[in-house]
Amino acid sequence: MGSGQMVAVFGAYGHTGRFVVAELQERGFVPVLSGRDLDRLHALAASCPGLEARPASVDDPASLDRALDGVAAVINCAGPFAATSAPVIEAALRAGIPYVDVAAEIEANVDTFAHFTDRARAAGAVIVPAMAFFGALGDLLATTAMGDWTAADEVHIAYGLSSWQPTGGTRAAGAVSRQRRGGARVVYRNGRLDHRQDEAPTLKWPFPDPLGTREVIGEFTMADVVTVPSHLSVPEVRTYMTVEAARDVSAPDTPTPAAVDEHGRSAQTFLVDVVVRSGGTERRAVAGGQDIYAVTAPLAVEAVDRILTGRTRTVGVASAGEIFDAPDFLRSLSSHISLDLCPWHEGVQLPCKGHDRGQPTGRGATAQRVGDEAGAGTA
Repeated sequence: MGSGQMVAVFGAYGHTGRFVVAELQERGFVPVLSGRDLDRLHALAASCPGLEARPASVDDPASLDRALDGVAAVINCAGPFAATSAPVIEAALRAGIPYVDVAAEIEANVDTFAHFTDRARAAGAVIVPAMAFFGALGDLLATTAMGDWTAADEVHIAYGLSSWQPTGGTRAAGAVSRQRRGGARVVYRNGRLDHRQDEAPTLKWPFPDPLGTREVIGEFTMADVVTVPSHLSVPEVRTYMTVEAARDVSAPDTPTPAAVDEHGRSAQTFLVDVVVRSGGTERRAVAGGQDIYAVTAPLAVEAVDRILTGRTRTVGVASAGEIFDAPDFLRSLSSHISLDLCPWHEGVQLPCKGHDRGQPTGRGATAQRVGDEAGAGTA
C-alpha cells in the first residue's frame, strides 16, 4: 500500500483525474492536487479536506517544480498530452521521480518514446506513458498471451464497448491528435507505423459471451499500435472498435459520462479481446469491466505502487507490458476487471474457453477470417 507517500496528480480535477485521486486515497497514498485551472483546482481541494492544492502550468517550469516538490511520483491526467507530457516529464526528471501518464494520444506517446528514452535510461528514471485503459490494458493482455513466445506474427486487440460517452478531455485530445496526423488513421504494419487516408473497413469480431459477434471498425486508431510493438517482436498490430462506440465518440451531441453508482462509474461496460497469432497457433486473453475512465485509475495507481516498491523489470521509457510482470499485474486488478487467461501462464489459474496451447480454435478460425478481411479492405 501507499504508506502515506505523496503522489502528485496533474489534471486532478478532470474526469479521469478524480478517479485517480480517489484510487490513490483508497490505496493509502496522499494525492497532491495540481493543474492549470485555478478555479477547478480549488473547488476539488475544497471537496477533499486535508489534500494540498498546488497550481502549476506547463508554460511555467518553476510552478511544475513546486508542484512536484517532495512527492514520490507524478501521474499526468491532463490532456491534450501533446502539450502536457513533455513539460511534466521534464519536471519529473528534474525532481528525480517516476512519471506515469494516461495518454491515449498516439503522437504524444510516440514523442515520449522518441524524445526521452535515452535520457531516462541514462538517468535510471522510470517513465510509463499510456498507463490507461487505452494503451496499457491491451498491452498487458497481449504480453500475457505471448507467454513464452519470443516473437509472433500478429496481435489483434478488439474493443467491445457498450457505448462511449466521451469526456471533454477526450474530445480535446482527439481533436489535437487528428490534427497532428492530418485526419489519417494510424496502423502498425510491416514493423512500422503507417498513416492511411482510406476508409477503415467494417468487419465482424467474435467476442466471447455475453457480447457475441459484433460489427467493428477495423484498424480503429488506438494507442496499442505504439505500446505493444515498443517491446514485443511482432510486425503487425491491429485494433478494432465496436461500431456503436465509434459512432458515439464521433457524434458531436453524445453526452458526457453520467454516474450510476457510488463510485462515480457510468453504465458503460467493456470487453477487450486480444488474439496473438504465430503461424497457425493462437493465444488469447480477455478482460471485461465497467467504465473505461474509471478502470484507468487502478491501472495508473497500481503502476505507481509497483514502481515505488521496486517491482519493475527495466528503467527508462517503457510500456506497461515491458516494465511489469503482465499476468501478475492483471491478477492484481481482479476487483476491477474480470479475466479469461489461458492456464498455461505460470501462476494464473483461470478458466480457458477451449484454447489449446498448440491448436487454433473455432473462434480462432473466425479471427483469421477477420484478419484477412481487414487486410483486403485496406490494401
